[in-house]
Amino acid sequence: MIIGVPREIKSNEDRVGLTPANAHELISSGHQVLVEKNAGIGSGFTDEQYEEFGATIVDAPAEVWKAEMVIKVKEPLEEEFDYFYEGLILFTYLHLAPEYKLTEALLDKGVIGVAYETIVEAGTLPLLTPMSEVAGRMAVQIGARLLEKIGGGQGILLGGVPGVQRANVTVIGGGVVGLNTAKLAYGLGANVTILDVNPQRLAELENILGNGVQTLMSNDANIEKAVIDSDLVVGSVLLAGRRAPVLVSEEIIKQMREGSVLIDIAVDQGGNFETTHPTTHKEPTYVKHGVIHYAVANIPGAVPRTSTIALTNATLKYAIQIANLGINKAAKESDAILTGINTYYGQLTSQAVAESQGKEFIDITNQIN
Repeated sequence: MIIGVPREIKSNEDRVGLTPANAHELISSGHQVLVEKNAGIGSGFTDEQYEEFGATIVDAPAEVWKAEMVIKVKEPLEEEFDYFYEGLILFTYLHLAPEYKLTEALLDKGVIGVAYETIVEAGTLPLLTPMSEVAGRMAVQIGARLLEKIGGGQGILLGGVPGVQRANVTVIGGGVVGLNTAKLAYGLGANVTILDVNPQRLAELENILGNGVQTLMSNDANIEKAVIDSDLVVGSVLLAGRRAPVLVSEEIIKQMREGSVLIDIAVDQGGNFETTHPTTHKEPTYVKHGVIHYAVANIPGAVPRTSTIALTNATLKYAIQIANLGINKAAKESDAILTGINTYYGQLTSQAVAESQGKEFIDITNQIN
């Protein structure tokens, strides 16, 4: 199979779909890998390194997109839609629920869209996990900086000092993002509250984090009180393939202290805060009702080398399966890959995306042969 790795064109996105070592693994399996010139440079991987591992460097993105399978990191932007063609396998984060134009383009062109974020294996989301770990830890670093006076915040130190109150941090959602956020915030000395709808998960979190972190059931009353009392709030509730639930209303945000900070990690899927709209690393924040909002849709892109290696370590095995077997046989033999197929020759095959967009869902289980 011919596999293409384009350069990411999203604002300040320096991750890349394959490392040189990953490319070598695919080439060793008998495949050809085309890498767009300078695609890996932002993550610290040179064209020469790709060539040393057997990849072919090409100048024009159009040449890369002619590949049978394109592996990238972020969802294609509108200027890339013209590269789509029927039968192209696109393996990337898609986050289609709020992306109507992208969904229509994939369907119109007959692209087989395999989304990292909907691949399910053993009850987990293995291709969301590494970036969730990065985003959760980054949220604390970012929040700490924004709480500084020069960051526009209240001028408080996350962990305080003896005799001075610590910052209050609320984490909504106890998944991988939430755990990593709470762990780092608590490690820096903040007062941390984490909310989740699952009592069993709260018990697990308490066992992991200890009694120093407050665990609460996620309901309207608890969310309202915790958010209003907080200096930093991190929204991390994602539903695979669906629009993220809005859990914090604008009325609650109006009651927060001026200079408080909201970080919406669920922005890729629409966001957990009513006042959320997507931002970029170039202009990452905006202020509404005196509250600083950070809603960058590719937070891990700020640490591209760490993120690229972590992500591609997880994606490679699925890429090899698809390349070795072809998409139909791979999906037939692997339920994980089947769950990743969001679009298939003009059909919307993710029930979650179909319900989010009010479109027809087509179950392709019996069509894969």
